[in-house]
Formats: sequence, structure tokens, C-alpha cells
Amino acid sequence: MYFDELPLSDEVLDALWDMHFEECTPVQEKTIPLILEGRDVISCAQTGTGKTAAYILPLLTNLANDGHDEDKLNAIIMSPTRELAQQIDQQMEGFGFYVPFSSVAVYGGNDSGAWSTQSNGLQRGADIAIATPGRLISLMNIYNIDFSGVKYFILDEADRMLDMGFYDDIMTIVGRLPKDRQTIMFSATMPDNIRKMAKAIMREPAEVKIAVSRPPESIRQMAADIYDKDQTEMVCRLLEGRQLKKVILFVGRKQRVRELTSMLRSRGIQARAMFSDLEQKEREEVMLDFRNGKIDVLVATDIVARGIDVDDIPLVINFDVPREAEDYVHRIGRTARAENSGEAVTLVSPEDRHYFRRIEVFLKKEIERIPLPEGMETPPAQQAPSREGRGHRGGRNRGHGNRSKGSSDGDNSKDNGNNGGNARHKHRGGRHRHGSQRGKRESLQ
Repeated sequence: MYFDELPLSDEVLDALWDMHFEECTPVQEKTIPLILEGRDVISCAQTGTGKTAAYILPLLTNLANDGHDEDKLNAIIMSPTRELAQQIDQQMEGFGFYVPFSSVAVYGGNDSGAWSTQSNGLQRGADIAIATPGRLISLMNIYNIDFSGVKYFILDEADRMLDMGFYDDIMTIVGRLPKDRQTIMFSATMPDNIRKMAKAIMREPAEVKIAVSRPPESIRQMAADIYDKDQTEMVCRLLEGRQLKKVILFVGRKQRVRELTSMLRSRGIQARAMFSDLEQKEREEVMLDFRNGKIDVLVATDIVARGIDVDDIPLVINFDVPREAEDYVHRIGRTARAENSGEAVTLVSPEDRHYFRRIEVFLKKEIERIPLPEGMETPPAQQAPSREGRGHRGGRNRGHGNRSKGSSDGDNSKDNGNNGGNARHKHRGGRHRHGSQRGKRESLQ
């Protein structure tokens, strides 16, 4: 399906035309019509599927058609992290270039001037707030913010927000919102706590499920069957033998992140930790140094698996096996980006074998095993997982030539250093367009 087949506003279609986005991704094709109808929606889709556009485009169209109060806050988009909030804000700026709506990004970790800008934007009625739960709660506790005009409440990466302990904050925010609103939830996974929250805050939501895509062939996936006691030394051997920079080492527990970071530094490897307990300023400094190549190894929990946008990561190491196939895909998807190749190595202890089998079943292939260094004992082999046939879905040629597929996800957009929190003017001034964009679009049919 193409965007101009959907009842999106002309202003939104003009912005898409300028950005060379014409064909919807599957999540956009299935979700946008439901949101335009005013339905509550739960959409299960992973990072990189175009989910940000799947809610921004119909939100902007609905705002243009719903006769909302221009002096009140009308929509809230919740994000688990500052980084994702920034990326959503950037996408909003592009998709909303021709619409007369203002937005304010509300997140911590910036200077006092941003605090003032954010509080003013909320109190004076920016049309859309893109907010992290903690920062919005902080502002709510200090200022008298009018939420009576909020008609749209969107939660992006809802599962990640709950993993980070934001359930109570979300429910506090929901308690301040009008009951007559449209609630939209995007989540990469659908665990029981997500369904519990959906039941509490949504009205007969429509469900959209997009199958998790498998990693690209440009990633060489490998695994090492290994005992727990040898995992730390194996990591050192992998790193010291390659002398790579910009490697990500994913670890399941925060305490282990600290321990491994300290151990690597003692071996002369420039390693830094990244996990949710770090102050925002420190997280920004770590990510800046990592992007600039000053850090050899980023030791991180899954907070980094979604949203990081660094193109030249040669290697991802999973110190432990992710419990869900979706998390495995997110983790190793940090390498082999922007047409690069990359490698991913997962350390599989005997206790984690059944989790890794589930991942191999999902991938419909057995992952290449690599030998252990001398002195390390390989655990006894067990029966490999069964294989399933891979289906094939052919493409279609509508005679349009090369058309760009679905708007890029906000999670994959470049961080341009936007300080965030700047409420944009309602009328941005337009660009001179030669003739009707719709006319141009129709002339290509």
C-alpha cells in the first residue's frame, strides 16, 4: 500500500513526498487506518519497522480534523528514554513540516534553560508533548499543567518502559487524563504485564501483530557453548585477538555490567558501562565517546539494544542468552548497519541452552558454533533444534519505478544534537512548492 491511498491530510502527504517516502511498511499499512478511525490500538512491532511513522502520521491528520482546543495540550507521546524521545521529536519535525502544530520534547539530562522551555510549553498548551515518564511526573508535581484537552495518548516501547519500572508513573499520568481519549500502545513484545496495563487504560483495543523480522544475512551469527566459569575469559580472548573498536557487550544484569567493565579495564581494554542507573549526563558522555571511537567496548544492558544509532559497530557479543527472540534480534541488529557487515557471538552456557534453542527455532537455522580456546572445556553436546521451512513472499511491481519503502523508524534516525525541549512555533513558514504535490503524485500513477 502507498501513503497516498490512505486518508492522510494533504500536508502530511506533502511532507512524505518531500522525504521520498511513498510505500507503507506492514506495520504502517495495518495500524494507520485503525488510528485514523479513532480506535484504541495495541501494535506489536519491533524497532526498525517504521512504527514511529505509524502513529505520528495519523496523529497529525487527526489533529487537523478533530476541532481540538488550540490553547491546550492535545496529545502525549510517552518514551522510555531521552534518546528515543529525541528521535521521535526529530521525526515529528519532518513529518509535521507543513502542519500548524507545535510540539515540545520533555526529558531530563539537560540544562536549566531546557527545564524552563519544557514547563512553559506544557503550561501554554503545546499541541503535542513527547515525554519520558520521570520528567513529566517531575513537572506535574511542580506546575499546574492542564491535561483536560488531551485526546491522544501514545506509549512507544511500552514493554521497555515497564522493564525500567515506569508502571506507577504511567498510571499516575493516566489518572490525570480525560477518560474520553484515544490510547495507542506500541510494544516489541506482549508479556502479561503489558496486557494488564492495556486492560486498565484502553477501551476494546484493536491488536496489530507484525512478525519479528530475522537478522540480515550481512551479520555472521556465531555461538560458543561454554561453561559459566569460562565466559569472562572468553570475552577477553574474543576482544584481545581482534583489537576492534566500537564493540557492544550485552549483559543481562546491571551488577554484572559493573563487574565486566572493571575486569576489561584491568586488562587494558577501554571499556565503559551503560545501564539505567547512570545519570543522564553520564549516559550522554558515554554514548558520545563511543560514537567517536574513544571507547573500545560498551558493556550494556538491553537499554542500549533499541535506539542506538551507530553505523560502524563490527562486533556484538551476548554475554548471556536473551530470554526472547525479539531481544536477540534487537541486540545483534546493532551491527551490520548502513550496508556494513558485522559479527555477533553469543555465549551459551548449559543453563541457557533451551533459550538459545528457541532462538534458533525462530531463526529457522542452527547458529554456527565456534571452537573454544585451548584450556576451556566444551560442555557435552545436546540434540539440535528442529528446523522449520522458510516461507517466501514475493514482491509486487506496480510500475512505479523505485519507491522508497516506509518511513524510517524514529529509532534509526540520526542524533543531530538537538537539545530537545524547544516548543516549535505553530506556523513554521513553508517552503515554496512549484505546483500541487498531490498533482505531482498523481502524475506518477
